[in-house]
Amino acid sequence: MQNTNVSIEKTEILSDNWYTLKKVTFNIQKKDGTVEKQSREAYDRGNGAVILLYNKESKTVILTRQFRLPTYINGNPTGMLIEACAGLLDDDNPEECIKRETEEETGYKISKVEKIFEAYMSPGSVTEILHFFVAEYSKEMKIADGGGLEHEGENIEVLELPFEETLTMIDSGEIKDAKTIMLIQHLRLKNIL
Repeated sequence: MQNTNVSIEKTEILSDNWYTLKKVTFNIQKKDGTVEKQSREAYDRGNGAVILLYNKESKTVILTRQFRLPTYINGNPTGMLIEACAGLLDDDNPEECIKRETEEETGYKISKVEKIFEAYMSPGSVTEILHFFVAEYSKEMKIADGGGLEHEGENIEVLELPFEETLTMIDSGEIKDAKTIMLIQHLRLKNIL
């Protein structure tokens, strides 16, 4: 249902370089009935999908490590971040996207995924909805080295880690990526590993 308390007055494109940064001026009716004009910026990078691969037998998960410029300029001294495999949907549906990204980034070819939820990751400034998945993996599913696509500038290290170690890495701050923490905690809460 459309929010009738909001009306967009003007949208300006501030940047259309990597993704689209818009400045939106809108009117919003407050609780007391008055209308206030506000202006906010929103970064539109499209929607995405993320997956955590897990192995019940070995009690391990597959994560990735790569350089993330925003973390580097915000105090992460190496800029390296440990994350679950993820990617933008582009024109794919979320399930097809995450299967493709899993193969490109980790080298594992998976056929069955389980969608667990959707979430806005930074709703104060980014439009993206992220589709969260989990899937079981086995050694037989490893068909390539992974590492991402060179023409997309990806230089991804694939990590196979004991699940219990990932919990310790969250506590120590070694894992700081929100989507990854959410997926690890999901496995923990559901007693999957």
